[in-house]
Amino acid sequence: MVIARYDTDPLVRQWQDGPEGGWTVDADARALRTVLRHQASTVTVVTAPGAPPVGFTATSFTSVSLAPPVVSFCVNLGSSSWPTLAGARHVAVHLLAEDQRELARTFATSGIDRFATPTRWRTGPEGAPILGGVLAWLLCRVVDRVPVGDHAVVLAEPELIRHADGGSPLLHHQGRYTGVDGAGREAA
Repeated sequence: MVIARYDTDPLVRQWQDGPEGGWTVDADARALRTVLRHQASTVTVVTAPGAPPVGFTATSFTSVSLAPPVVSFCVNLGSSSWPTLAGARHVAVHLLAEDQRELARTFATSGIDRFATPTRWRTGPEGAPILGGVLAWLLCRVVDRVPVGDHAVVLAEPELIRHADGGSPLLHHQGRYTGVDGAGREAA
């Protein structure tokens, strides 16, 4: 086990050299974004029924509870998807495969019809758009929306889960889409 020492570790020294030897607070949006780029996240697309249907790329999807099953994801309150998501009873969360970088880019792009060709999709249970070729998808009933800053944390209970028998997930790391082995890095 390695323990950082004050006199040899510049990060520890920087943190402790604040006013009167206390901790300095420098966690602004830019610093947080820089640090979080070091965290690899699975890439998902969240879709919701509407006229027209909506969807967006999210790297904030996570499991909250197994008993009862609850998942969460975050959405920007200023996004074009939010007005529909704010009232949606059901959403579909799609875990993208490593070869679906273009699909991730499509659903991350504003001002386009994300469901136009070449996007493969169909109307699924509860009217939720279900994307083709994904590693897995979950049909979820929204149970709560919690506004936090400029985002909402959406909590949802999975009601139906489908998954492929194999494949590798698409990840987002250091501002790029990549795979588990890190090969094939390309700009986001």
